[in-house]
Amino acid sequence: MTIRRVLTTALEPTIIRRGLRYSAVVGTILVLINQSDAFLGGEFGGTQICQILLTYSVPFIVSSVSSAQALLAHDPDRLR
Repeated sequence: MTIRRVLTTALEPTIIRRGLRYSAVVGTILVLINQSDAFLGGEFGGTQICQILLTYSVPFIVSSVSSAQALLAHDPDRLR
């Protein structure tokens, strides 16, 4: 299984939608856990925005790549 094939599969619309759903749920929970002090303290700035974007991107990437790998492992014909 090559990295190129995993990335190509990860860009399929169904996988992207699934990644966005997981990212919305998991990312929001993580933002509330990690950034609640900044929200409550009124100290919200550029650093927090970068952290929030990274917080949402990690579950999206993990979900997309793992979904692509699972599809490729389950369906060997996709490897061609």
